[in-house]
Amino acid sequence: MKFAVEHIGLAARDTVALKDWYVRVLGAREVFNDGKPPPAFLLEIAGGLMIEIYPADLSVAATGNNKLAGWRHLAVRVDSIESTRAELARRGVICDEPIQPAGGGGRVLFFKDSEGNLLHLVERSEGPMLDRQRHEGTVRSAPP
Repeated sequence: MKFAVEHIGLAARDTVALKDWYVRVLGAREVFNDGKPPPAFLLEIAGGLMIEIYPADLSVAATGNNKLAGWRHLAVRVDSIESTRAELARRGVICDEPIQPAGGGGRVLFFKDSEGNLLHLVERSEGPMLDRQRHEGTVRSAPP
C-alpha cells in the first residue's frame, strides 16, 4: 500500500470569507467550488497540498489552542521567517508570538487565519536533522 496526503479538511463558519483569506494571504488557488449555499471549496496552496473548506455545524473557542486534542496546525515552510512575517503583515496578518525553536531543527512562528485556526511558518536551514532522518528512513528521539 502507498499513501500520499491529498488534502486536509477545514470546516468553516463562513466558507467564502475563509477561502478568500487563504487566496489573499497564502496565494491559494481555487480548484473546485460545489456551488451550494454555503459553498464548499478545494484550494491548492504552494507545494501542491489542497485544503478543503466546507461548512461547519459547530465551532468552539479553543480552535486556536495548539494543545487541544486533534489536528492543530498547518505548517507552511518558508525560506525566511522575517521576510514572510513582513509580507504577512502587509496582507493584514498579525504575528504577535515570538519566533520559537522547531522540533527537528529550525524555527517556527505561529499565527491564525480569519477564523482562528492555527498555522505556523517553519524555517529550516540546509540539511537539518529532520530532513536527514526523512531521507535516511530513520526515526530518532531528540537528544535529552
